Amino acid sequence: MTEFSRQVGALPIRKAPDGTINVLLITTLQTQRWIIPKGWPWPGQQDWAAAAAEAREEAGVLGEAREGSIGFYTYEKRQHTGAVPVRVAVYLLEVHEELETWPECQRRQRAWFTLADAAEAVREPELRALLLRFKASSEPPTVAT
Repeated sequence: MTEFSRQVGALPIRKAPDGTINVLLITTLQTQRWIIPKGWPWPGQQDWAAAAAEAREEAGVLGEAREGSIGFYTYEKRQHTGAVPVRVAVYLLEVHEELETWPECQRRQRAWFTLADAAEAVREPELRALLLRFKASSEPPTVAT
């Protein structure tokens, strides 16, 4: 059985004027591919709070984090010692404010996507599936007439 390191991630969301949900993605430091803000758990902090802190540090957003994880995805983190398998617990972050400057603003890009576009933009298959599941659960049900 694979031994996974553990990380926490934030899924920063906001409602567009038309009611659709948008998600904020950021670029990775090395390959500039699109991902969600994530990092190692913070000692002495709940995972959802650590995920919110990562979003502030990496994406420059502030908001209300939800306590329960909406799901998990795995990926391989490249380190100087080789690839490490990581399992990321993802927490919703309802964004209330975007900062003009933040700790990693010179090293990352950030952009808002629809959930469908975000799912197309990310490379990790399990993150893509998580975004699509969230999209399906957040759409209002259609009413037959």
